[in-house]
Amino acid sequence: MPNKILIVEDECNMREIISSYMSKNGFTILEASDGLEAMVILKTQSIDLIILDIMIPYLDGFAICKYVREDKMTPIIMLTAKNSESDKLKGYELGADDYMTKPISIKVLVAKVKALLRRASNISCDDILQEGNICMNQSAQTISIFGEEIDFTYKEYALLQLLMKNQGKVFSREELLLNIWGYDYDGNTRTVDTHIKRIRAKLGEEARHIITLIKSGYKFEVKNEQYKKNKV
Repeated sequence: MPNKILIVEDECNMREIISSYMSKNGFTILEASDGLEAMVILKTQSIDLIILDIMIPYLDGFAICKYVREDKMTPIIMLTAKNSESDKLKGYELGADDYMTKPISIKVLVAKVKALLRRASNISCDDILQEGNICMNQSAQTISIFGEEIDFTYKEYALLQLLMKNQGKVFSREELLLNIWGYDYDGNTRTVDTHIKRIRAKLGEEARHIITLIKSGYKFEVKNEQYKKNKV
């Protein structure tokens, strides 16, 4: 079944161009010209990826991104006419996966869409990954501690999964950017620190397994402790 992409863009010509290219690449397309239309679609449809302009009527792209990340890990590419670092950081901190500044290259956008969908489909291998009291159901893409499910964004989930699956291995911030955000990400390593901070806050006491190595990066390590078996 073709992947379903939601294009949220108030500029009619731009929306039609993106829609046309995406359709030619085999994707099923849904369109919204403002934030309210996007919300209706998101509440009634299952979407595989969102191309989201920031400056749209009624509800802006940041509000839409925040809503999606409350309970979904759907990949999001944000579009903006402003080349502002603060806007980019805000988008990434809200859970956006990628960012493009207008005027955009449609071919690059298509490549980014394919890469994000490929990354999302390959995110799970074996079903259950458990380290310490953290239980990750990789087929359902959920994380729980003592049976209580915790909400994670797509990037937070992928980042924690990478660390847990490579227990004891030290990843530099640059390596984490490459693995999770991709080679064409044009941000800086601060976004890694921001995501690690948010993951730690959600993990509570289990955050002790994420270890910071000054000037080196991060690793996940479970010491010899007694653990209660987690409910999946």
